[in-house]
Amino acid sequence: MKGVIFHAIKELVIEKFGKEKWEEILNKSEFDKERIVLAASDVDDEKMMKIISACLEVLNLSLTQLADAFGDYWVNVYTQRLYWVYYKESKNAKDFLLKMDIVHFKLTKDIPNARPPRFEYEWKDDHTLIMHYHSKRKLIDLVVGIAKAVGKYYKEDLQVKKLSEDKVEIKFNY
Repeated sequence: MKGVIFHAIKELVIEKFGKEKWEEILNKSEFDKERIVLAASDVDDEKMMKIISACLEVLNLSLTQLADAFGDYWVNVYTQRLYWVYYKESKNAKDFLLKMDIVHFKLTKDIPNARPPRFEYEWKDDHTLIMHYHSKRKLIDLVVGIAKAVGKYYKEDLQVKKLSEDKVEIKFNY
């Protein structure tokens, strides 16, 4: 996983729960506190999964709560500093979500070892999108949290539901 995810989790935890909790998470996950993590650097998936697990335990959150908090922070705070142009190019949540696959591709095509999730799209009806998530990381819950946060960003009331470990249903209320 790329360091940018590590940094977003770190910032979220420190801002919402305090630096002491972040230190506790690093200790519990046995992550080297002295390691310098750059945004484009690789963080071993197993180590990131340990950090996520430690977040659940230390912060006493369910996976859904953590995914929603991460999604909200990622979309409405963290990526606004780095990737704001992608949000401005989209008129609404639907436009943005339908661009997620190409955005992941564009952002990572020149980064060695990048393995971003990929998405395919299927329309169930005129208002219901099924996003197919492809990643060995099995982080579909983060996709759900991010989709909810995209709705918040565009001030739209989306109904987002995890259908399986590789599918998310998004109903657009327009």
